[in-house]
Amino acid sequence: MTSRRIIRSLLPAVVLLVWLGIAGATGPLAGALAGVTTNDASAFLPASAESTRVSDELPGFTDTDFFPAIVVAEKDSPMTAGDRAAVADAVAPLRGTTGFGPDFSPPLPSQDGRAVTLIVPVSTDGKPKEEIAELRDRLAEPPTGVRVAVTGPAAQAADLSAAFAGIDGVLLLVAAAVVLLILIAVYRSPILPIVVLLSAVFALALASGAVYGLTVSGALELNAQSQGILFILVFGAATDYALLLVARYRENLAEEPDARTALVAAWRATIAPITASAATVTLGVLCLLFSDLNSNRSLGPVAAIGIVASLLASTTFLPAALAVIGRSAFWPRRPEATGGSAHRIWERVAAFVARRPRRVWAGTLIVLVAGAAFAPMFRADGVSTDDFFLGEVESVAGAQMHARHFDGGSGTPTWILVRTGAATDAVDAARSVPGVADAVVLTAEGAPVTHDGREAVQATLADEPNSLAAQDTVVRLRAALADAPPLADADPLVGGDTAVDLDTRTTAERDRNVIIPLVLAVVLLVLIVLLRSLLAPVLLLATTVLSFGTALGVAALVFNGPFGFPGADPVVPLFAFVFLVALGIDYNIFLMTRAREESLRAGTREGMIRALTGTGGVISAAGLVLAATFGALGVIPLLFLAQVAFLVAFGVLVDTLIVRSLLVPALTLDIGRRVWWPSRLP
Repeated sequence: MTSRRIIRSLLPAVVLLVWLGIAGATGPLAGALAGVTTNDASAFLPASAESTRVSDELPGFTDTDFFPAIVVAEKDSPMTAGDRAAVADAVAPLRGTTGFGPDFSPPLPSQDGRAVTLIVPVSTDGKPKEEIAELRDRLAEPPTGVRVAVTGPAAQAADLSAAFAGIDGVLLLVAAAVVLLILIAVYRSPILPIVVLLSAVFALALASGAVYGLTVSGALELNAQSQGILFILVFGAATDYALLLVARYRENLAEEPDARTALVAAWRATIAPITASAATVTLGVLCLLFSDLNSNRSLGPVAAIGIVASLLASTTFLPAALAVIGRSAFWPRRPEATGGSAHRIWERVAAFVARRPRRVWAGTLIVLVAGAAFAPMFRADGVSTDDFFLGEVESVAGAQMHARHFDGGSGTPTWILVRTGAATDAVDAARSVPGVADAVVLTAEGAPVTHDGREAVQATLADEPNSLAAQDTVVRLRAALADAPPLADADPLVGGDTAVDLDTRTTAERDRNVIIPLVLAVVLLVLIVLLRSLLAPVLLLATTVLSFGTALGVAALVFNGPFGFPGADPVVPLFAFVFLVALGIDYNIFLMTRAREESLRAGTREGMIRALTGTGGVISAAGLVLAATFGALGVIPLLFLAQVAFLVAFGVLVDTLIVRSLLVPALTLDIGRRVWWPSRLP
């Protein structure tokens, strides 16, 4: 045996050992990612946001090492002094202990006498989930007839943390189980699904290690939503790439007696479309780097790392494992060299499309446009922070309880910073704004607190601080301060939790308007380079955008109707668009690269028929896997993730089952070889 043959025979084993080493070193870091996430809403904003500037200056006026938990208790009849004392006494032992500040407010009764509230400062450097749990435990047995809840920014952060707690456990298990079941159904083999799943697990280990290292070094800021999308994206993409390679391998095994030769041929045939697909998705998600919202911008490189890791695992580990296992990977239905392969279902689909392509594309176009017609009904102008959660959450129930008896913003002030000497004018201007219950100058020992030539005003909003109505009040407040003549040179700034929510929403709207056209341009450029054509890329991109519009329209009907969602954050359609266009175009890439390959041998008409017949099954399975993995995001009880999960899952199914199976092949067959223009293919 020559040295070259020895190297070729040993190479798969070496590759497997390398991947085992990578997984052993980086695998544990997937579980450690939750410990390095940042979920503070203000940290997501750009430095230029007005509320960010206030957050930067606020430590000069007040202690920002703590943020408030609001304890609210109510009773159907007037509360007694004993009731109020019982609530205060229950939390008093926590004063000044680890995780809690020393300055608990006294119990403040409501005007109707049926409620009481007190403010408990919780450390911003601790773990609010643990502190809030301890606080709630101490209030678990209130006096007879008294209902108690803990709300406020600290409680909301704790409940958000609890909602994300399933990301590195339940979400992974659900995604892995769904993928495994689909693979077993596709391959009807107990061995191959495990190998493909291992490929996805190793890809996730590599991606997690890279993201963890970049986050710890400070090069990247990771949040829980990016972590969840990373897990899902890696599982979906790695499985999709694996399906394409395995399908071509199985196809070759039916014609080639030597398994290694069949595998090498399959790898060579699929490496280009898989790489092109990965490049398209990577460049698409990296467009998020142009976002002004830090949370969006950080998702770009996180998702790109996941796609690159999926590409590496699918094109190195998986082929190495298949080379070692051979035909036995397909046991008990091992494909044998019979001189040909059959795709009966997809032969019928291809024949149906080829018979009357114009009727097929016209009919599917009508269906897709009918769905897209409802897209303008999709409400993405923001939701209350309280609506982020699905199901009953104590911080939301507590906020509603608080709003029944107190000004909504009491305990969660909106801050106004002005130049020294202008605080009194700012108070007068703020009090004149509808929705502002009160405004006072921040003082110490009877004098305004000053810092770096500025004074501070605390405004209390009438509406619950997490509501859209409160955000509208902040808009009016900023306008009133900017227009007030005495404040023209005072550089007024409005910040606080409500202002952070408002600035996040408006920045997300800006990102949506900037990034969507950018993604379209990048994907179109990649398709032009890949297919060496102008007409085909425009056609593919237009059909993918139409499928997104259909998904958006159907989602509007479902969200506004049976689901009863209150609306959506502006970032929902942005994320759905980025992932649907970047991932949805994958299936057209798989189809059209095969069609181009076959067209060089048999002409465009026969080439498309062969491509649809040969790739129909694998692309449908890949779409089903990706839809199911994104659907797994629904196990996290947050509105944003549930909406993204539905949009991407439904959109991917539309792409694979309608656009790629019927619309694109029918259009290609009707247009003929001109679809490759300006290339000259037969």
